[in-house]
Amino acid sequence: MSARVPRLVAAWGPPACRAAPGNVAGVSDPTTAQTEATVLTRIEGDVGHLTLNRPRAINALDIGMIRALAAALDDWEHDDAVRIVLLDGAGDRGLCAGGDVRGLREQIIAGDPDATGEFFRAEYTLNARIAEYPKPIVVVADGVTMGGGIGLAGHADVRVVTERAKLAMPETRIGFTPDVGGTWLLGRAPGRIGEYLGLTGATMDAADALYAGFADRLVESGSLERFVSSLRSSLNGPEGDPCSLSGAAAGGADETPHTSRLEAARPWIDDAFAADDVAGIIARLRARPEPDAQATADTLEELSPTALTVTLAAIRRARDLPDLRAALAQEYGLVLWFAHAQPDLVEGIRAQLVDKDRAPHWHPAALADVPADLAETALAYAPTVPLWA
Repeated sequence: MSARVPRLVAAWGPPACRAAPGNVAGVSDPTTAQTEATVLTRIEGDVGHLTLNRPRAINALDIGMIRALAAALDDWEHDDAVRIVLLDGAGDRGLCAGGDVRGLREQIIAGDPDATGEFFRAEYTLNARIAEYPKPIVVVADGVTMGGGIGLAGHADVRVVTERAKLAMPETRIGFTPDVGGTWLLGRAPGRIGEYLGLTGATMDAADALYAGFADRLVESGSLERFVSSLRSSLNGPEGDPCSLSGAAAGGADETPHTSRLEAARPWIDDAFAADDVAGIIARLRARPEPDAQATADTLEELSPTALTVTLAAIRRARDLPDLRAALAQEYGLVLWFAHAQPDLVEGIRAQLVDKDRAPHWHPAALADVPADLAETALAYAPTVPLWA
């Protein structure tokens, strides 16, 4: 199993029960008229239904969408008519491809990296709100769910994927680091799967997402409408508990997903990614006989040494953090450290998403030239405006 790094579109990108994002069959596929809302909000029976509505951009997030989602959750928290919240994405390409990082690059180039803080504070507050919401939130991940999309899906109560799911935290591809609570999820994946996913940006299919702890339930895309109907019916059952998914399980859940490629690759992933540093990981990969291990080493050698070094430290430290909010605070500091101090972020966005030459020039270009205290310096960075007031 090679690192299967996703083509970047954009990447800005403890409940009692959980599931993931996507678009629900039967939901209209709104064409992108400029005047149409980018988040569709309605109440259908007992369900508050939110749909990200930028299908041409694979529902990439902007701050207006984040605020609209937060406002709906605020309105429904004390509305007795809403017993459960359902989040999905318009179109058939995915739930959410992340956020548009071009704006981040422009702010940094303009000499105003502090302006990026407003977006990230709003986004991370929404991520925490989803995790802590007093009513069950169900997210359906049908198709692309990356970066900021993981922040919406990964912390929900019920996280559903389909056979078309493509989940990833691809931030290292642009000289950046996983955020939106991604390090919290990566730090809790089995074995060293979290380090592997975080450093390589590899794409998970449905079975991988279930195995890695990014999703809870597989539902075939053709059965999503039936799944949602069964979910609504479960609210009226004897227990009235949508977290149990008892009714929804009969509405299209696949009981026999194929074996995860991540699970099959655990022997070489756990061996290599347990090394103390990125150079050690690459050396162990090179010593392995598996072709996929060699391909993964090739991938790591193409990525930003700074991003890899910081990401490895962030995921490992996240394992010892007490909760999601602590992980988000750590990520917030790292995001602003990159924005203020690291040319690799601007260069990575240029190479992947602006000029699209796929030929970034990293500074430093070699792992051997990364300062020994780089990760400690990054993790110690204190933003001027804190995440949590």
